[in-house]
Amino acid sequence: MGWDAKFAIGIGYTPGWFIPDYNIINEQVKALGVDEFSSAGFFATGYSGYVSLAVVKNIRIGGMHLNGSTSNKGYKNGFNKEAVYSASLSGLTIEYSFPFIKQVAVSVGTIIGAGNTTLELYQNKGEFDWNGIWNELDGTKDNTNNINRKLSNTFFTISPTLNVDIPFYRFFAFRIGGGYMFELGKNWEVDNGVKLNDIPSGLSGNALFLQVGIYVGYFNY
Repeated sequence: MGWDAKFAIGIGYTPGWFIPDYNIINEQVKALGVDEFSSAGFFATGYSGYVSLAVVKNIRIGGMHLNGSTSNKGYKNGFNKEAVYSASLSGLTIEYSFPFIKQVAVSVGTIIGAGNTTLELYQNKGEFDWNGIWNELDGTKDNTNNINRKLSNTFFTISPTLNVDIPFYRFFAFRIGGGYMFELGKNWEVDNGVKLNDIPSGLSGNALFLQVGIYVGYFNY
């Protein structure tokens, strides 16, 4: 028995939710006097699109981007403190839609691309003055306690996905799905691209992500 091939082409807004593993980071920010990042994750905005291939039935290719951040603040030893954690995922999408499932498209696939995780750390008294900033930078003001650090990790990723697309009137489709971002390789840097050494072995950019969204296009399921 054969099944008709599914065809679809669409582009849309696909926000989501990142759930990373930042246990090691939480140990550090807690010691700084900042609340731990929630294990429930954080909101991310995104967009994606795809088109069915004419030469290979039920295969869709496309692209996507997803990024979001979360932040916590604290106060310790007279200093205001803040930690900001962000994550992003961008890449080529390849999906296979099961032809025996009618009316909707249930697809398994992968995202091949790049991921990034960034941790920004801030410590200050809550206000600055113009001359004080320049004195800090030229070395005339010693032992400043104002700190601003940006730790960033960019990596290659292959992220398996599972998505369900529900069409409405052939020209709109609602999507719900998710996947897992696997970190393949590490490239940690500080501030303006300075290499960061001695990274804890358990620290990674791996993250579960969920997505929903609305597509505009043509959907023949």
